Amino acid sequence: MQNPESISYLTQREAAEVDEILMGPLGFSVDQLMELAGLSVATSIAEVYKPSEYSRVLAICGPGNNGGDGLVAARHLHHFGYKPSVCYPKRTQKPLYNGLVTQLESLSVPFLSVEDLPVDLPEDFDILVDAMFGFSFHGSPRPPFDDLIQKLVQLCNFAQNHQKSPVTVSVDIPSGWHVEEGDVSGEGVKPDMLVSLTAPKLCAKKFTGPHHFLGGRFVPSSIVDKFKLHLPPYPGTSMCVRIGKPPQIDISALRQNYISPELLEEQVAADPIDQFRKWFDEALAAGLREPNAMALSTVGKDGKPSSRIVLLKGVDKDGFVWYTNYESQKAHELSENPHASLLFYWDGLNRQVRVEGSVQKVPDEESEQYFHSRPRGSQIGAIASKQSTSIPGRHILHQTYKELEEKYSDGSLIPKPKHWGGYRLKPQLFEFWQGQQSRLHDRLQYIPQEIDRKLVWKIVRLAP
Repeated sequence: MQNPESISYLTQREAAEVDEILMGPLGFSVDQLMELAGLSVATSIAEVYKPSEYSRVLAICGPGNNGGDGLVAARHLHHFGYKPSVCYPKRTQKPLYNGLVTQLESLSVPFLSVEDLPVDLPEDFDILVDAMFGFSFHGSPRPPFDDLIQKLVQLCNFAQNHQKSPVTVSVDIPSGWHVEEGDVSGEGVKPDMLVSLTAPKLCAKKFTGPHHFLGGRFVPSSIVDKFKLHLPPYPGTSMCVRIGKPPQIDISALRQNYISPELLEEQVAADPIDQFRKWFDEALAAGLREPNAMALSTVGKDGKPSSRIVLLKGVDKDGFVWYTNYESQKAHELSENPHASLLFYWDGLNRQVRVEGSVQKVPDEESEQYFHSRPRGSQIGAIASKQSTSIPGRHILHQTYKELEEKYSDGSLIPKPKHWGGYRLKPQLFEFWQGQQSRLHDRLQYIPQEIDRKLVWKIVRLAP
């Protein structure tokens, strides 16, 4: 995130000169730049508008390079999990553009003529990508783009008075804007997101929407120096970077209306461990990140609860296993009160599982076996870190780690620390939670009962 006041903005002439240098002495081809630009647009969209909520995309593409950026963005959005459609009324008959059309058609991305566009765009689309005209455009838009711009302008006005309407994303220059002076006539597109490419153009100073991103991570230092550009650093490996602060959000207004299959008593397993395994396997199959992550809550003798995320490393009929430092805060609390609660949250499936029970250490040979199954770096890390103790800085950790790394550089066995090992929670209560519409969630609780000297689990439905 960068302060927009500290960013450089290009005039129309400077923007054209930058492109000439990139595609001249610096050896870039137009298709390379178009690919990087379209990817930047797609990643910017994905930063803000998740496909779970904004899946239906209409890319309106003009006849020039800006339209080509839109075609590339549509292809990447398809691979990101969106459902793009393309309106490309004035096709450029050149191999580059024909190839982009072929690529999209091979992915079964629909192409819609202007006549085929639905009358009520908000009913059919969640995101409208304005890729009609770039910084080299002069004059007034001709048919059919004049009408298409009017459609987008009307939707922007509609959005101010209605809660549900598609968001508009403009590529580099909002259509209808002057490259340097902005929306002079007041009849241009007023996008929710502007994705500036290479460097923002002067008109971007007039952008007042909530999301301004810069894309095109290819500007070499020679161009930065020649034009005295001040551009924000890109985070990590990202192809886009936010300019300005993200919009303030009313936390109380954040909510999801879950849509899930019903969780019915007659459909779940009689044994909660079996039901847990079923849900865990489904979380794995869904590709959720770290489905074995669980919140572990403990309470010491002072009665104050504490929670942290740990990783499940085993589950069977005897319970749930994780590993940690026996001198950590959670370990001290478990020594004072050997009861705990686990909570699994699988966001992509609208599911939670809560497990309560008694806790005891696993046998040392079991901890030993698991310790030596870990990567050597993790083994050294377990020795280097005196978990939950105060340290003066990260350099202490790195220094200790490096010393241990050198000590065991010969590949010899790294001994498991005596203060490191596993815990097993023996379940005494389960609750399976499935999110549903209007907060009418499903909650099924498993409670152990003894019948004829045999342990059985009673299933009880709880009100959400």
